[in-house]
Amino acid sequence: MKNRKRNIFIILLISLVVLYFVFKDDPVEKIKCLFSLNPIWLLVSFSLMFVYWILKGIVLYYITRKIDKTFTIKDGIKLMISTQLFHSITPFASGGQPWQIYKLKKRGVPVGESTNMVIEDFIAYQIALILLGVLAVLLNHFLNIIPNTSHLRYLVLIGFSMNMLVIILLFIVAFSKKWNKKIIDFTIKVLYKIKIIKDKKKMLKKSEKFINNFHGGAEILFSDKMNFIRIILLNFAALTFQYLVPFTLMLGLGVFVNPVYVVTCSAYVMLIDSMIPTPGSTGGLEYGFMSFFKTFIKGSKLSAVMIVWRVITYYFGIIMGFIFINVKDKEVGT
Repeated sequence: MKNRKRNIFIILLISLVVLYFVFKDDPVEKIKCLFSLNPIWLLVSFSLMFVYWILKGIVLYYITRKIDKTFTIKDGIKLMISTQLFHSITPFASGGQPWQIYKLKKRGVPVGESTNMVIEDFIAYQIALILLGVLAVLLNHFLNIIPNTSHLRYLVLIGFSMNMLVIILLFIVAFSKKWNKKIIDFTIKVLYKIKIIKDKKKMLKKSEKFINNFHGGAEILFSDKMNFIRIILLNFAALTFQYLVPFTLMLGLGVFVNPVYVVTCSAYVMLIDSMIPTPGSTGGLEYGFMSFFKTFIKGSKLSAVMIVWRVITYYFGIIMGFIFINVKDKEVGT
């Protein structure tokens, strides 16, 4: 609870700093741009975010139904929306997966199997993110969409490398029983020596059971290659819809930019997301957005689009997640 309050404070503080720098020059004109945004295109932008959540919820459905036959698409969507709060208020979006494991456990899904489900979902998401990143790099290479700014190029390269490393580590966790056992046994022994764990033998026995369940579940989940490809494609589609949010916002201000260019810039922005340690990557993503999109839209309109984009793709998720978390379990079916 203390960490949650601290993270929310960090989000608010950095958001206020970002807003100060955004509005410090010509604030009146920027506010006019915000209010001149076409409400129809604004609604479309919010709808794209809902489509993103729906597709991600369907991913959870295809993963979870293997273990829990009562899990529905509706359950998947509601769990995905509630997850947004924990994704948003924790550094590197690290709070979303434990929340999903907790909710699945409440449905009777063993922790080992629910952990596998979450890892499979995350791997599929990371693969889709990398695929869109590779596509963006190729498009930019051939079409010269974004100017070759050195520091931005390095940021994208680092972000791309970090996402690739995450995928490799997740595959090791999912499939290397030997390495998992070594890591967990070493951790238990260290915790025993510093008096955090009292009964080392009991914990080692529990960990062995967990590892066996974990890898047994991994083999089941990853054995269905067609299902794994399907959830990668669903993640790819979900990200594409999210990446199109700036496109509809710019249309709302009367600015047309080739949607392929918009998806390319959005992919670049999201590649640097993984290297920003603040909750919701607050501060870094705003800078990345302004840097990549200034080629197509400038001045007050760029600031207005960035602010509304951030509200839709980030703060809106916090609000919706809070609402869904506070609905009784029997009403949400999770």
